[in-house]
Amino acid sequence: MASISQALFSSSAKNGGMMKKLALAMACLFAVGVAQADDKGGFSQDAAPPPPHKLDDGYRGVEDGRIMTVEQAKTMHDGATVSLRGNLLKRQGDDRYQFRDKSGTITVIIPVAAFNEQHVEPDDLVNINGSLDRKMTPPVVRIDRLLKQSPK
Repeated sequence: MASISQALFSSSAKNGGMMKKLALAMACLFAVGVAQADDKGGFSQDAAPPPPHKLDDGYRGVEDGRIMTVEQAKTMHDGATVSLRGNLLKRQGDDRYQFRDKSGTITVIIPVAAFNEQHVEPDDLVNINGSLDRKMTPPVVRIDRLLKQSPK
């Protein structure tokens, strides 16, 4: 390192050679950075992931959450995270829907973005994740993720 700095700031710098040496040093540093960028480590998006129904282990999004019933969800505290599996029966206005599972029904608020371009009908089984809002009467679930189950 000392020899590089001596070469850069030697007496030849007075003759205009300092700029040439500085440009050469910068080019060498850039070339080293480009050579290291070809490393094959890290995440690569070249291959398509397996479809969710083919996964045996690992994170599966809404399927990993503990699925509970509507009755269990209604007894939880305000703001509790809720995971339900059932059917959307009908739209009650704007983003409000009636949701039903084997234990009962509850009103859910589902923004358009949560549908993620999935078309859902009343006979479709869906998994929903959200938070319980007990400040509303009756309590509602504010949904942030909806996953339509594929028919078996």
